[in-house]
Amino acid sequence: MDTPEFDHAPAPAREVLTWERFGVASRELAQMIADSGFVPDIVIAIARGGLLPAGSLSCALGTKAAGTLNVEFYSDIDQTLPDPLVLAPLLDTDALANKKLLVVDDVADSGRTLALVMDLVRPHADAARSAVIYTKPRTIIAPDYSWRETNLWITFPWSADPPVAATRR
Repeated sequence: MDTPEFDHAPAPAREVLTWERFGVASRELAQMIADSGFVPDIVIAIARGGLLPAGSLSCALGTKAAGTLNVEFYSDIDQTLPDPLVLAPLLDTDALANKKLLVVDDVADSGRTLALVMDLVRPHADAARSAVIYTKPRTIIAPDYSWRETNLWITFPWSADPPVAATRR
């Protein structure tokens, strides 16, 4: 009987963020922001990865105004589009006038998405700062606030499992 051959190469090392650690990370990141004296009027999530961190920071900082900007860049692990692409619906930039903004994403990996968004919002705001859970050493933009630095691929709790599918009844 033939035995199938399997690739037994070890899986690459990953940074794994659990839901529990995400809660700790969010509170610690919020504390860093509060300790700096920056009080945002609006928290802006870079969707999709920044949605949960932005919501958590918004609550922890007591900032009720929140918005999103949807940017597509990663198509798979270590695979990107040629450039970050802003998708509809667009953010109402008139609402940003004379406001202090906190732009939030899950990770500044290459930094290209974060740089694009900061370049888009800065001209409309009184002040704009950025916060991420993780920063990679290769990023082209240093976020104003970051919980941790890693050079590993990160498994976030909200994207650790594949999308759900309808079950047959």
